[in-house]
Amino acid sequence: MAYNLLKGKRGIIFGALDENSIAWKTAERVFEEGGKFVLTNAPIAMRMGKIKDLAAKTGAEIIPADATKVEDLENLVEKATEILGGKLDFVLHSIGMSVNVRKGKHYTDMNYDFTTKGWDVSAVSFHKTMQVLYKKEAMNEWGSIVALTYMAAQRVFPDYNDMADNKAYLESIARSFGYFFGVNAKVRVNTISQSPTPTTAGQGVKGFDGFIAYADKMSPLGNATADECADYTLTLFSDLTRKVTLQNLFHDGGFSNMGVSQEVMEAFEKGLEK
Repeated sequence: MAYNLLKGKRGIIFGALDENSIAWKTAERVFEEGGKFVLTNAPIAMRMGKIKDLAAKTGAEIIPADATKVEDLENLVEKATEILGGKLDFVLHSIGMSVNVRKGKHYTDMNYDFTTKGWDVSAVSFHKTMQVLYKKEAMNEWGSIVALTYMAAQRVFPDYNDMADNKAYLESIARSFGYFFGVNAKVRVNTISQSPTPTTAGQGVKGFDGFIAYADKMSPLGNATADECADYTLTLFSDLTRKVTLQNLFHDGGFSNMGVSQEVMEAFEKGLEK
């Protein structure tokens, strides 16, 4: 069901790779709610994914951009405002990558060149994006910028590796830059801490299938899906949340406030009996 929550609003959506990605689901929902947007991803990701199918479905144009390069971001913002016919109302940053994870490097044996690359893609790119938007005065008042994160920024998940550090830095950037964006431009900046979700990137983490099952048993409402995260993101893009900013918002079925659930305890006790 659509409510025209984003009718007349314009934005940029980073990171739609395929139909499993949260950015893809968000783009579909933004389109359904009347919003217009451009899609962007790194050139290599665009070759790997199906972004052209999404663009055709939603009537969006694609502007390739490496989010670690300021000149690419400047071109992206300039072209997006030109194509969409004005300043932006929303931006979704849905980018994350760890070379150490891809290469099987343990957290205690990291390649620091890999670490720097992953940190730049996953976190610093968010600062670069906002800096370009800020300097170009590209956001409308009461606009909304959202980045996707994960609770490993606050708690230990051993196999999440240096992505946990990247997400912690991402959340800090949201608060710090969000202050200046709020005071000087009346723009909101928030992060959504989503349940473990079977996206292409998420499935690359060691032990992901076991963990997603564990999280589902721990969460009173079960894991939040990519579709549900898209719905939640829409509320932050809409005018219904105009005074929500500098927040890390947990969208995880209650997992973040759990110590242990009865279901997990029972499964553990059964294991001990064996």
